[in-house]
Amino acid sequence: MIRSLCVFCGSNTGSDPRFAAVAREFGALLAKEGIALVFGGGSVGLMGVVADSVLANGGKAIGVIPRALWDREVGHRNLSELHIVESMHERKAMMASLADAFVALPGGLGTLEEIFEVWTWAQLGIHAKPVAFLDAEGFYSPLLAFLDRAVDAGFVRARYRAIAIVDGDGATLLRKLAESVIRR
Repeated sequence: MIRSLCVFCGSNTGSDPRFAAVAREFGALLAKEGIALVFGGGSVGLMGVVADSVLANGGKAIGVIPRALWDREVGHRNLSELHIVESMHERKAMMASLADAFVALPGGLGTLEEIFEVWTWAQLGIHAKPVAFLDAEGFYSPLLAFLDRAVDAGFVRARYRAIAIVDGDGATLLRKLAESVIRR
């Protein structure tokens, strides 16, 4: 059972308003399902959108933010729980320890770095938690196609590529994540 889900997503909302709509819907879905949000603690971008949606729908939002970002006033001030840590490394470690699974919504370099790190940890056996991409509006399709090419080229083993659960629909993705946890 997934009680908490770490969501990696953009500190910007992106140029397409559909991404914010997807983040809002996903946050509402997490609250409805009683799944706590674990995220980077920001009030900006898709991070802020998903957290606000979770909270507006009666859910729990747990933020983990480095002090330097908190001091720059990008931290969310109305969370269920907030952890201020000293470094990005501490942030990622704490988020991973608080979550039962991981999902990437649309985002940039930080989002990719975070989801790839936890995916690599799964590959190395550091954890056995599900890793997923919410492929909103096909945002991650080119990246996933590249990873399939990396499998074909012999740089990624198919079983490690298969770790990532992918779906364009939030509810279906949550169901797949739950099924993945049951099988483990």
